[in-house]
Amino acid sequence: MNIAYNMDCMEAMRQMPDNAFDLAVVDPPYGINFGEFNRTNKTADGYRYKSNKYHNARWDVSVPEEEYFTELFRVSKGQIIWGGNYYNLPPCKEFIFWFKRNPVSNFSDGEFAWTSFGGVAKCFDYAYYGNINSETERIHPTQKPVALYAWIYKLYAKPGMKILDTHLGSGSSRIAAYDAGLDFTGYEIDPTYFKLQEERFARHTSQTNLFLEEGL
Repeated sequence: MNIAYNMDCMEAMRQMPDNAFDLAVVDPPYGINFGEFNRTNKTADGYRYKSNKYHNARWDVSVPEEEYFTELFRVSKGQIIWGGNYYNLPPCKEFIFWFKRNPVSNFSDGEFAWTSFGGVAKCFDYAYYGNINSETERIHPTQKPVALYAWIYKLYAKPGMKILDTHLGSGSSRIAAYDAGLDFTGYEIDPTYFKLQEERFARHTSQTNLFLEEGL
């Protein structure tokens, strides 16, 4: 199963049984108002940002409330939470760092993910945002590459496992889960982003099926 719902993840999680999912890989709002960074404005270092081309760029204005994390930990056996440094979470030993080599001096060189696991920290070195490995199709201001989620699933999931994403956004996590043979459920509250990721997922699956039919 690979399915997405256009609804509030909190409403959904409240109805779920304990440990309904093997792994939650989520990317909630960080509360840093990321959309403001995309407006046309000249900063102190002289860099001029491009005009904001994304729908609802002000979605990232506040962090989830405590109930979100309570429910997330209740309905999933393991968790990977992007932006974990912005939330009040327990100490983390096996954190993930995505080293994305941003070409813009006042953007971060990477992103941090908190995990519930107790092994060693891990780094995913994958240049992004205008670099050689950039994905050409960007429908969300904080879109993460499919390759990042594919790497995560390879390390932390096995075929058939049930995966939860509470903030689906561009749908990269969903596409990677489909390719990995995982049982995926995602939620996206914004109707426009939901529609865009549905279209993106449909294009990906149709192309994948075409390759399989042609034996490529």
